[in-house]
Amino acid sequence: MMRAMQLDRPGQPLRLVERPLPAPGPGELLIEVAACGICRTDLHIVDGDIKGPLPIVPGHEIVGRVAGTGERVGVPWLGRTCGHCPYCLSDRENLCDAPAFTGFTRDGGFASHVVADARYCFPIPDAWGDVEAAPLLCAGLIGWRALRLAGEGEALGFYGFGAAAHILAQVAAGQGRRVHAFTRPGDEAAQALALSLGCSSAQGSDRPAPEPLDAAILFAPVGALVPAALRQVRKGGRVICAGIHMSDLPGFPYADLWGERTILSVANLTRADGLDFLPLAAAMGVRTRTRAFPLAEANAALDLLRGGFIEGAAVLVP
Repeated sequence: MMRAMQLDRPGQPLRLVERPLPAPGPGELLIEVAACGICRTDLHIVDGDIKGPLPIVPGHEIVGRVAGTGERVGVPWLGRTCGHCPYCLSDRENLCDAPAFTGFTRDGGFASHVVADARYCFPIPDAWGDVEAAPLLCAGLIGWRALRLAGEGEALGFYGFGAAAHILAQVAAGQGRRVHAFTRPGDEAAQALALSLGCSSAQGSDRPAPEPLDAAILFAPVGALVPAALRQVRKGGRVICAGIHMSDLPGFPYADLWGERTILSVANLTRADGLDFLPLAAAMGVRTRTRAFPLAEANAALDLLRGGFIEGAAVLVP
């Protein structure tokens, strides 16, 4: 038997259930979960902001060991792609027309065991323990994709300093860039964390940037931050929206966009993102700040994340 925290209806607490161990199909792996990070996307699923099939076991930042071999692997959000749509055939599998997503359209890692497609699992470098590695599987990977879309500019703004930003700040600072962190006004703990990880400045999102930004990455799912960030980006700059869900964007003057500024969204990830990012992050000595919770305390951990009380990333340990 296996244990899992199951979502039956949006807006309701997850329910601890026992199930028979699933049997992996052709090309699949049965994985004993060692740790599973809690991503803001999990909150959007639980709260019903994005809707998929139910019941479902959330969780897509999975580190575990393959049953029978003991190999340590990571399981990310992208669980499967069709391989034959125009996007898959043009090296844009993150935009696949018929994808499967771990913890959203197929059961995920808020459980003692999970089944995953072997083609979409990543080897985990020895640089990290299980709990430390878990947030890299989405917060790190989506952040990495957002950072690449931001371009090569030297002055960056990170709006929202949670799981993803605290990882990517280390990468960007290691690349010699200047990172300016923007948090909820008055969040001194997040600002102190940002400065400790190499950010050049840290302030509330209601304050102007210390210098014109080449690009801004929005990790917070707050639509009102888009025009706020646009006003801090120099001509030709970019605003990258890194979340799968965001509150509606308010109206703003065209003058804030003019000057060949652009707004881009990040959609999912590709396997190439993982194969590029994980070795790079290990070589750069990236470290994650985590707070571990037992599997049965998933609802309490989600409440803390929802309220903004998690520094770094929350991780479930079965």
